[in-house]
Amino acid sequence: MNKPTARQIKKEQTKTLLLNTAFDLFSSQGFLGTRMSDIAKAAGVSHGTVFLHFNTQEEFIAEVVNHFCNKIALRTHKLSESSSSLKDLLSAHLDAISEYEAFYTRLVIENRMLSQEVRDTFIIAQSAISLHFSKVLEKIDTSSFSPALLFNMWIGLIHHYLLNGDIFAPEESVIAAYKATLTETFSSLLMQQNNKM
Repeated sequence: MNKPTARQIKKEQTKTLLLNTAFDLFSSQGFLGTRMSDIAKAAGVSHGTVFLHFNTQEEFIAEVVNHFCNKIALRTHKLSESSSSLKDLLSAHLDAISEYEAFYTRLVIENRMLSQEVRDTFIIAQSAISLHFSKVLEKIDTSSFSPALLFNMWIGLIHHYLLNGDIFAPEESVIAAYKATLTETFSSLLMQQNNKM
């Protein structure tokens, strides 16, 4: 295999810089509140340099969402490998989100206003996480519930708290403030319902 040239290395470093800069700005200003020129300026590159790496703004946003949602999914995967219970898996999922909480929250808030490509990327990342969820549910008797419905309920609960972070945890991490409550309550409700069946 050929060794990358200095130019190729520099190009890859610039792309990584752009992705990380966009992540920071999207986390703090939102996707819709951040212009490509803002990212270029914060990264210390020309506006045209951004378009050397990404053809359109939508493609750039999709790449950033894909990159960081994959990190969340991979982190959930790593943390959940040793999960023996639903509560452990839920906790691992929240730990993975918490590492990117501001970005993830912005994505949840602005998702419906972003391009279909970005929304599809977000859904694919959620699907990867739902696979782990289903595997853990196989160990528990949840035959009276659809795993997809249970996963959607879990995601809906998390998203509700993140969307209303100003109410639930003003000026602090929603995940840090509610991780134990969310995991314990969700898993307890599921277990109680199963016991009634």
